[in-house]
Amino acid sequence: MAKIRVGIIGVGNCASSLVQGVEYYKKVRDDESVPGLMHVNLGGYHIKDIEFSCAIDIDKNKVGKDLSDAIGVKPNNTVKFCKVPKSGVKVQRGMTHDGLGHYLSQIITKAPGDTVDIVKLLKSTKTDVVINYLPVGSEEATKWYVEQI
Repeated sequence: MAKIRVGIIGVGNCASSLVQGVEYYKKVRDDESVPGLMHVNLGGYHIKDIEFSCAIDIDKNKVGKDLSDAIGVKPNNTVKFCKVPKSGVKVQRGMTHDGLGHYLSQIITKAPGDTVDIVKLLKSTKTDVVINYLPVGSEEATKWYVEQI
């Protein structure tokens, strides 16, 4: 069966939990019970069939890093429960719009440079699914990304 290629917008705590969880559970058997998952294998796809194809963020300390490293960069504070090997997925510079609220603007600095061409990135990485992990209230940014997708 083919892989499910997943892109992530917003490499924060939720992305960290997802990336670690996929790595942690990829060797589980189909008949095992996994807390937090209804099915290890759904429609013929196993957890191990998920692979991350691209990642987008605006934080200067995350952009340019491998996804496996970026998930641990502050202000992320998710408990590290699994060592994630290098993914080969470099975090790309995203569009900000309203995705940087008052609180976050006090603790992160936007990465310099232009926004990556989202359409080109998704096509070139053969991304099947995109997950939006932008902060709550990022309505304009979310609309913009949906248009690109």
